[in-house]
Order: sequence, then C-alpha cells, then structure tokens
Amino acid sequence: MEGEEEANLARFMRWATALGISDSPNSDAPSSACLGRSLSLFNFPEAGGRGLAATRALTKGELVLRVPKEALMTNDSLLSNDQKLSVALGKLPFLSTAQILCIALLNEGNRGRSSWWYPYLKQLPQSYDLLESFGQLEIEALQIDDAIWTAEKAVQKVKTEWKEATPVLSELNLKPQFTTFNAWLWASATISSRTMHISWDTAGCLCPVGDFFNYAPPEEGPHQLCESKATDTDSLLHITSCDEGQRAENSTKELVDAKTDRLADAGYDEGLASYCFYAKRNYERGDQVLLSYGTYTNLELLEHYGFILQENPNDKAFISLETEMYSLCSWPNDSLYISVDGKPSFALLSTVRLWATPVSKRRSVKHLAYSGQLISIDNEVAVMEWTAKRCRAVLSSCSTSIEEDLQLLHFMDKIENSNGETKSSTLALGDEIRAFLESNSVDAGKVTAKRRRSISRLKLAVQWRHRYKSILSDCIIHCSKMLDNISVI
Repeated sequence: MEGEEEANLARFMRWATALGISDSPNSDAPSSACLGRSLSLFNFPEAGGRGLAATRALTKGELVLRVPKEALMTNDSLLSNDQKLSVALGKLPFLSTAQILCIALLNEGNRGRSSWWYPYLKQLPQSYDLLESFGQLEIEALQIDDAIWTAEKAVQKVKTEWKEATPVLSELNLKPQFTTFNAWLWASATISSRTMHISWDTAGCLCPVGDFFNYAPPEEGPHQLCESKATDTDSLLHITSCDEGQRAENSTKELVDAKTDRLADAGYDEGLASYCFYAKRNYERGDQVLLSYGTYTNLELLEHYGFILQENPNDKAFISLETEMYSLCSWPNDSLYISVDGKPSFALLSTVRLWATPVSKRRSVKHLAYSGQLISIDNEVAVMEWTAKRCRAVLSSCSTSIEEDLQLLHFMDKIENSNGETKSSTLALGDEIRAFLESNSVDAGKVTAKRRRSISRLKLAVQWRHRYKSILSDCIIHCSKMLDNISVI
C-alpha cells in the first residue's frame, strides 16, 4: 500500500509541475519540480499530519506558492467541457453552487483514470471527520446541547442536499458507488474542508498542492485585549473602559462571518492569473508553513474541517442566559461567551452587569455597563456568582466529568494502537464507551479501518467536550478569584 501511495504522489507531483504549480521565488524561472525551492512535503504527526515545510528561511509576506488558474478545480472548469453534465444540471436550477461542485467532483471520480484530474483525485483523503459524518453515538458524545444541535443540523443538511442532487446523479449514469449517500458525504466533506475562496463562485475552488497547507489560527486581535480589561481583577479599584471607536470596531468584527476572512494568507491574483500563497510570518528552514483560514471556534473547525485544536485562542464556551438578558443586550447573541482563558466576553460581562442592576437604576448606569465599567462592588459580586453558577450548571448536566473524559481519551488511544483486545479494560469505563465498543464490535477481533474511523470521530467528540468543559471550569476559577479579590477590598 505504501508503495502505491508513493507512486500516486510522484505521479501527482509530475502532473502539478506540468501545470505550472511552483514554489519558486522567481515566477519566470523554469522549474523541474513544483516544490523544493521554498517548500517541501513533510509529515507532522503532532501538528496536522502531512503538510508543507520550509526548505529555506522565509520572510513574512513572501510569496511561497503559485497555483495557475488552469490547475484550479472549479464549477467552470468542470462544466465547460462536459455538455452532458451541463444539460443534466440545467434541469435542476435550484441546486446550490456547492451541490453542483459535489456532483461535478463525483462525475470526475466516476471517470477514473480517464479523468484529466485523476492524479489529483488520488491524493484526496478517502474519508473525513466533519460533523456531518458523525453517527448518533458520536453526536451524543458531544454532550453539550448546542453542539448536538449543530451536529444534527449538519447531518440533516447533507442528507437533504444528497436527495436533491439524486436525479442528476441518476441521469449521469454514474457507477452505483458514486451515487450513494456515503459518496455524497465524501464529496461534500471535500468541498467543505478543502475549497478556497474565489470571487466568481461561492462554492470556491479545489487547489492542488495549495491544499497541503495545514491550519493556524489568526493572531489575537485588539478586541481580546479590550475584553480582558473589562474582567481584570485589577480593574475593581480603578474603572477601565474601551474608547467608543474601539468598541464599535469590536462589535463590527463579531458580526462579520469568519468565512469572509478564511484565506487571509492566500487569494486569487488576477494579475498573475494564479492562486497565491504567502508566508504568514517568518519561518526557519524545517518549520511547518501554515495557513490561516480565518477565526474559528473548535466546534466550527469540527463542523467545517473535521479537526480541533488543543490550543485554540479563538475557542469559546456559551452559557444559557436569563430571558430578560437578551432584551438588554445590544450585541449579537454569539458575542455572549466565555473566552478560552475562562473570562466572560466584553458583551457578556456588560449584559450581566446591567441585568444584575435593579430595574429602577438600569437607565442611570446603562452607559457604564455598555462601556465596560464596573457598576458597583455588590453588582460585581452578583455577576461573578451568577456566571459561576451557570458554568457549574452546564458541567453538572454532562454525564461525564473532565477527569473521566481524560480517562476515556487515554483508553481510546489504547484501542487505536491495539488489535481489539479491550474487554479487560472496559469494566470501569461506564456505559458510553461500552456502547461504542459493542456497536462497533471492537472486541470481536481486529480493529478495521472502518472501526478506526468511528474511534477517531468519537475521540474528536470527547476531545471537543473536554476542551469546552475546561473553559467553563476555568471560568469558575476566574469568578472565584474575582470574588476573593472583592472580599479584601
């Protein structure tokens, strides 16, 4: 199998080179290989798997890879030379551009070796771990209501899109394996996790070689510093606030869809007629060169890309609010969160401060709350106590604790590295893992590729909820420290 994979990779790299894909700093210089001047393929087991490493020192902002327009897989490039596909799609004008790209991708897969894109198709993953591919057991393993709802919505959406596209798949007379729901799931996940933004098609494009880059979250923005001021223990004795211009900028940023900034380090250049990738920072030789798709929480990464980050500066946790709070809040609901360091967001803290104020006094202190200022010591005590109580309520509603989640993760690591001999270890693990083992027949013998995929998804669910619970736990600690500080004033 390894020999076949190496042969496929070598074929793909020759194909990419012939198309003019290049990491050469000089666009006019001929190149005998698409990689080697600035980048090289390398395996990073603890940081995303296969990725791109710097072969020399790279400077922030430097162009490190160009992929010509002719090498981009788009709806235009796939439909322009396929009259049958165009006619079939014309009969269902309500299909989205993403559905059209899924159909076109499956159509190319159906062609097999005769497809011009075959070398690229052979490099695509055979399966993905996006939320839409989760089974019921993996969905329930998320434990948090918002996450379960998001996963169930993703599963229902992909099923609906497949059913809508089925008439076209049938008319194209594709081989049976390319018309199944599993095939559609693969195509949909490919489009969701690997496409890059282009201005002329909302479905985006598949970008050979460019999709080897692994993800790095964007650096912290100034709004996060501003939010920390509003929750800092030192601010209890001297009122701090953000200026009006900064607050307006913060609110605007939180309203912007992350996808509008999903490729901050790359984009299509009309002048070069190429998709261009730039170094997001300075790199030394051997460093992994990363790409920022935009700002995502771990749940959003899992939904759209099929992975999470153990250290994600943009992760968030949400707590249920009192009904009245929503009418008091001037910010979007998704700005009312606990940040990854356990501190309430600027919007959440301001809203709870105003809510904790007696109704008769709210009008007079509203400007203080909305500018991030402390209203009173008693008010701050009520805010911290309420916030900690809500975090505890979420944690107590989960069927496992943070410590038990760690035990489960350790056990799943053992399963992944075993041949299925797990019976002696399951007695102390509870109903969740036993149900998983039974449903996947892990104890029956060797752990197959399909079972490993199920284990991988369950592990992602447990990793996600563990990180989420850790944020809530850190918030409780933060609130306790604030209350301790207040008690000595």
